[in-house]
Amino acid sequence: MPKSLRIGLRFNVRCSNITTKAGHKVTWHSEIRFLDVYLTAAREYRCSHINTKQSFYRSFNAVIGKIGCCASEDVIVELLKTKCLPSLVYGIEANKSIISSLEFVINNAFRKIFTTKSCDIGKRTLPFSHSVRAGIVDI
Repeated sequence: MPKSLRIGLRFNVRCSNITTKAGHKVTWHSEIRFLDVYLTAAREYRCSHINTKQSFYRSFNAVIGKIGCCASEDVIVELLKTKCLPSLVYGIEANKSIISSLEFVINNAFRKIFTTKSCDIGKRTLPFSHSVRAGIVDI
């Protein structure tokens, strides 16, 4: 079923459904998934990264669940970089304002890797965070 999304000043005004020549109804939605990026109805172009964060946590927890505490931090960070981070940075160009929220997700992963509750872990992984801002990872 085709879906439609409104972006602009009147994004929250109710509209009638559109019907195609084939008789299919195009319904209005508040969120649409397009190329694994979730677009949200708003006054301006906006994306939702809730599913992106969930995907990252799911892959990170799968890695941690498989290797547990028996691997070194270097191995875990490399696995984080290759297996988990692509799901987080995919589509990041779509919305630059979400980057600080994504950095928080990465800092949580580092807190788990290095078994600390300290927020200073973000300062020690600063090159990693800056690479997320650039949209690439180079540790």
